[in-house]
Amino acid sequence: MMKYSPYYKLKEVEPGSVRWTEGFWAEKFKLCYKSIIPNMWQAMNNPNNGAVFKNFYIAAGLEKGKHVGTFWSDGDCYKWLEAVAHVYGITHDEELDRKMDELIEIIGKAQDPDGYISTQIQLTNLKRWQDKRYHELYNMGHLMTAASVHYKITGKDNFLKIAKKVGDYLYKTFRSRPPELAHFGFNPSNIMGAVDLYRATGDIKYLKLAKIFIDMRGSAPGGSDQNQDRVPLRKENIAVGHAVTAVYLYCGAADVYAETGEKALLDALERIWHDVTTRKMYITGGIGALHQGVSVRGDPVHEAFGFEYQLPNATAYNETCANIGFAMWNWRMLKITGDAKYADIMELVIYNSMLSAVSIDGKRFFYTNPLRWYGKEHRLLSQDAYERWSIFRCYCCPPQVARAIAWMHEWVYCLSEEGVWVNLYSGNKLETKLLDGTPIKLTQETGYPWDGYVKIMVDAKAKCAIMLRIPKWANGTKIKVNGKPADVEVKPGTYVAIKREWSPGDMIELSFPMNVRLIKAHPKVEELRNQVAIMRGPIVYCLESIDLPEDVDITEIYIPYNIKLTPRYDEKLLGGVTVLEGKAYYIPEKWGDELYKEMSVDSIEPIDITLIPYYAWANRGISKMTVWLPLCYPLSRRS
Repeated sequence: MMKYSPYYKLKEVEPGSVRWTEGFWAEKFKLCYKSIIPNMWQAMNNPNNGAVFKNFYIAAGLEKGKHVGTFWSDGDCYKWLEAVAHVYGITHDEELDRKMDELIEIIGKAQDPDGYISTQIQLTNLKRWQDKRYHELYNMGHLMTAASVHYKITGKDNFLKIAKKVGDYLYKTFRSRPPELAHFGFNPSNIMGAVDLYRATGDIKYLKLAKIFIDMRGSAPGGSDQNQDRVPLRKENIAVGHAVTAVYLYCGAADVYAETGEKALLDALERIWHDVTTRKMYITGGIGALHQGVSVRGDPVHEAFGFEYQLPNATAYNETCANIGFAMWNWRMLKITGDAKYADIMELVIYNSMLSAVSIDGKRFFYTNPLRWYGKEHRLLSQDAYERWSIFRCYCCPPQVARAIAWMHEWVYCLSEEGVWVNLYSGNKLETKLLDGTPIKLTQETGYPWDGYVKIMVDAKAKCAIMLRIPKWANGTKIKVNGKPADVEVKPGTYVAIKREWSPGDMIELSFPMNVRLIKAHPKVEELRNQVAIMRGPIVYCLESIDLPEDVDITEIYIPYNIKLTPRYDEKLLGGVTVLEGKAYYIPEKWGDELYKEMSVDSIEPIDITLIPYYAWANRGISKMTVWLPLCYPLSRRS
């Protein structure tokens, strides 16, 4: 029986309770299993890659050589192992189990007797705890999380024993909060990892360790907004600095709140969440606008949040790890509060700024996720690339994608005293027990996100509520129970409770309106004045140059304010997607070296356009792309 965190309103279902059957996420899970994980294994055994397993073999004394890759290579290897554990929990693939055991044995041999393990230190002349940028806590944090997941899914304690030695070492090192270590924990996966280890073992010192890590941040002079170390978290009001370190900190703080109920932590998280979602988040759910910049308090920052409403498109950073970390934070806030607004953000990220990172075939990845791209003319900034890659100097994002897709089935449902909460929609089967021990089975059938019809079949003899999330965009949703309209208020952006005594064969039907929506930005987002983005359901769309005539540039396309866009599912395009087709305006205006020139419109011509899901761009060669398009009001046609 699972041990539930006391301050989670919503509880997770048991591992293995949810299995994809068919549809969107079933296909993505299969992609993760059959393509992403094995191709990533090959990449992480390539010495030119930024993350490699070879370092463990050298540290274990089984191979000779020097450390290669980044300071954070170990942590990214652990993320890959975590992804494999999640996939194994569904597939029970014996080869995956064997591979995990093999690697775990090597990691155990690489670990120092006192519990320390970070091969970038062990295999070099660097000393422990000399520089937070060496990422020692990042590496060991991901080890603790991966080991806890492995234990939860497999029941084996071989990895957990290694993690406990890590946790014991870290507790011994940090329990007195040495002043010289006050600013350690640059990328704080260690907070989540310590809580995960506490949940796996029940040993309270690991929870104390997580709280120490939070207390340390901002506790001494010399901190920086770059890694949220200038202001103590409990006093912070805004999101600043490196977006990955930020959301990892917020995830860890949410985990500590879930175990302790410390209100000051939750209050801070809610303030910061509001700042992000109302002033600093892209329409795709991407976060971290800046490659390089300055914080509001004057600290140099990179890979970071910008000022309020500072959301450039062509230079948007939106690191994949940050986007997924943002979804992870919202998942935790959902479990704490039961508020559907957090599930809405989860869904926004996973369909857009998470999936945009991985190619349709699962073999190549993006680190940054801009919303406008100028093709071969685009000036590359840090970590940008014209096309997705398989080998990369900084390889943290691919295993982040892998583990996110691998665990996505765990986000579909939650439990509470009221009953079952349905957070996400895709073809799946749930088999679990309510919190009172009553068995219940649910089966979802749907073509979502391309189709708004969802059927949920109930197999249970139980009196409880089934809580259905109604997305914020889904105004006009209809719900039926056993063919009759449900007598409930259906309000977008909430969970609707269907309370009754359920019997085997009962059926719920939801019909979400899949209208095409033109979205505008707050007027203070200067880059987006008089432009619109286009969404249908949870999907953000974009225009890609390959879908235009060769002599037409994406900068010459204008969207009529009353455009009619028709959805069409194309099973042969980009792995099977729904495109949007309609007529826009083509206003040719060629530019030379001028920076400014007098406005003149020589011709306005109608043009057929086809929009594709943003996540699927850059799968057909180097292209130009834009999410935001200028709006055009009716003008008399000139020729």
